[in-house]
Amino acid sequence: GSLLLAVRFYSLPRAAPLIPSTALGVLLLILSSLLAYAGIRTSRRIASVFLTLCLTISVFWCGYGVILILRGQGVLNNAGDFRDAVVPGLVVFTLALLIVAAVGFLGREVPLAMVASAVSLASAHEVAMLYSAAFGSSAVACNYMVVCLVGGYFALGRILYFLSRQKIALPGTDLTERKTRGQVQSTGGSGNHFAAVGLVLNMLSASVFGCRLLGVTGKLVMGQVPWLWAAGVYQVGICILSYRAMDVLMATFFGFTSILKFAGGYCLLYPVWQPEEPSFPTPFLVVFSILFAVLAVFLTLKSPVDGLYLLFYVAYCIALACRPKGFFEGGPQGVDVAIFVASALMTLIHLYNGKASAKIPTGKDAMKALLARSSSLKLRDGADLHAPYLGYSKYADAEVLGYACSVLASFALTVTGDPQAPLATVVIPWVVVAGGILKLLGGSVAFARGKTLESSAFILYGVLWIIWGLTRYGGLYGTTRSFHAAVGIVAFMLFNGFIVFCTLFLNIAWFFYSLAFFLIAVSFLLDAIHALPAGYDIAATLIFGLVSFYCFLSALFNSIFEGSCLPMGRPIVQLSGVGGGTTKCLHLPARKASSVKRIADILKNGGTCGIPTDTVYVLVAACNRPDAVEKAHQSKRQAQDRPMSLWISSLKQLEPAKHLFTPLLWDFMEAAWPSPISLVVPRGEWVDFLGMKDSAVYVGTPQSVAIRIPDCSVTTHLIDLVGPIVVTSANPTGEADTTHHNQVYAKLGDKVDAVLCAGPSPENIASTVVDCTKIDSGNIGFFRVGIVPKSQVKFILILFLFP
Repeated sequence: GSLLLAVRFYSLPRAAPLIPSTALGVLLLILSSLLAYAGIRTSRRIASVFLTLCLTISVFWCGYGVILILRGQGVLNNAGDFRDAVVPGLVVFTLALLIVAAVGFLGREVPLAMVASAVSLASAHEVAMLYSAAFGSSAVACNYMVVCLVGGYFALGRILYFLSRQKIALPGTDLTERKTRGQVQSTGGSGNHFAAVGLVLNMLSASVFGCRLLGVTGKLVMGQVPWLWAAGVYQVGICILSYRAMDVLMATFFGFTSILKFAGGYCLLYPVWQPEEPSFPTPFLVVFSILFAVLAVFLTLKSPVDGLYLLFYVAYCIALACRPKGFFEGGPQGVDVAIFVASALMTLIHLYNGKASAKIPTGKDAMKALLARSSSLKLRDGADLHAPYLGYSKYADAEVLGYACSVLASFALTVTGDPQAPLATVVIPWVVVAGGILKLLGGSVAFARGKTLESSAFILYGVLWIIWGLTRYGGLYGTTRSFHAAVGIVAFMLFNGFIVFCTLFLNIAWFFYSLAFFLIAVSFLLDAIHALPAGYDIAATLIFGLVSFYCFLSALFNSIFEGSCLPMGRPIVQLSGVGGGTTKCLHLPARKASSVKRIADILKNGGTCGIPTDTVYVLVAACNRPDAVEKAHQSKRQAQDRPMSLWISSLKQLEPAKHLFTPLLWDFMEAAWPSPISLVVPRGEWVDFLGMKDSAVYVGTPQSVAIRIPDCSVTTHLIDLVGPIVVTSANPTGEADTTHHNQVYAKLGDKVDAVLCAGPSPENIASTVVDCTKIDSGNIGFFRVGIVPKSQVKFILILFLFP
């Protein structure tokens, strides 16, 4: 990317540049996506500066690339318009990359710091070149060549490192040392390393309007929209990544700010097809400022500095509400300047604290100490801070953002726009982005956390907000209502009616939430058939907004504090057998060795657990704990014709009893295992060698026992720690096999002590059960044909009968 830009600026004095603007813009867009991928895929524990550098340059080249495409297509032919378009972004990335470079040098990340400083200087020289002809373009090209040389040096160092089998490492290219140092420094750093990038994006949007107020740019032009919308798109991505970092509050904040960025870009685009500037709905912005203020209060409890930073956005929304032309007025632009400065300082604090051992104080420890004295309010902390409803999830809960978006979209609909000029009032960004896109995001995260009903509702409501917002406020829904619109609304009402019925079994708050949305759908239907009573739509949206606001506060309280300060309520209708996973049991990710050890400790102490295997999930107990085996037998209502089986980790555990097995059976077991093949063998004295004691009555039948060695490293390691285990499928007898840890929670969540969570099972079919009681006569039977077909099992046997 830097080489392309270096060629462009070296050839700029020529009449025709070597690389056309359109082609360069497209190439920069491709490279920006690759940079974003590189930054996201990097380990967040050891490379906070690297991911910040990659994502910052990625958004820089994304916005810059679109501006170059616009210029190549003749949209920004005027030199003044092109300068006004690119300068706000160049100013931001000059300062932001300078901060990254400073933190990189302090953290001894010399190659990264040199790249950041070179791109920063290139941006600064380009700004000077655009304002004064005395500054040539060669200085910009030289800075980009520095990036090329540093990148080439680092690549050469890595190639030599691999070719020499880790014997030759050029200075600054040894990643082993960086990883070790990064792991030590990351132990006390910020948990959300993506926050710094989100703050840079806030600088970018603030710069567009702040530069206009300070006279750096002559006017607000359409060429500045790429900066705003690139910042908005990346901000949504940072919101998702913040949920991955288990940071609910900052993720919600970044979701809020992305709405403002899309709205700003919409306002700059509107004068392209209409001569006047759009107006802002005052009620909505007042509500937005209240949401920012509430979020700031809760964030202050976690980090006072971050909470104070959010107050700038409270002032920003108030300033927008006070000025009818919003972003075009001097008041909001003045707040933009303050946001730019505050965001730069916050970027420095987050980056430095994520890298250095000596932190810049943010008041976090002081707030923890203050709240520790309170008997009524206790902060949630520890391993269960982001415990999902069903099992283990890689995302924190996004319901706070989902409810907030419902509040924003509902109050935005209270605005009555001009039917002749529906786009003149800025409503589409609030309804489509807040009520639609971010609502879909919240639904997707809710689904990943096992909340199937909530995710279905969020996604359904998000789709309706997008469709209705575009048709009513996008000029697609004229004064003449149509039969087709009414039919579509009725279809949505039917779906929502089913959701209302299901929420009877969830909680009271969700019942009123879905019922209030049903009232909004009724208002849409009445509007489509010309039968809308005066004021009904306003009343319906206000009711839905207030219910959503309560859910927003309740979700915030539950994500920060222990207990139920603002409860969501109990189910209106409680059925026996419904909600098996509501009683919490320990859930642990299978990817961690410490989780397997904790499961082993639970089994040794007489507990029962659900674990993943090479086929489906199973319910296990230690065979030397008869009480646990009996508990497992009763918890799933085990039928007598489906006895429990026995699992070992290797044949070494049966070695002392080898003389009790026939040679053919022993050889067959050696050949068949480890695999998803369970062998039913004659019961004998060998059972006593496994220490089963009184557990034997629940395992197998009086004549035979099913035994297996699973082909799963997690399961065999667990058996190595515990000893032989008694196994049965993790579902009540007669029901389908469980293929996800969420299903274990739903079916047996209140009957087991822990679940080892590994997501979807590798197979949807259980093991093959082979009858080996008559194997010495050359005959085998099949109680169940599972994942391994009969032909494969018989082939193994034939190899021993006819070697």
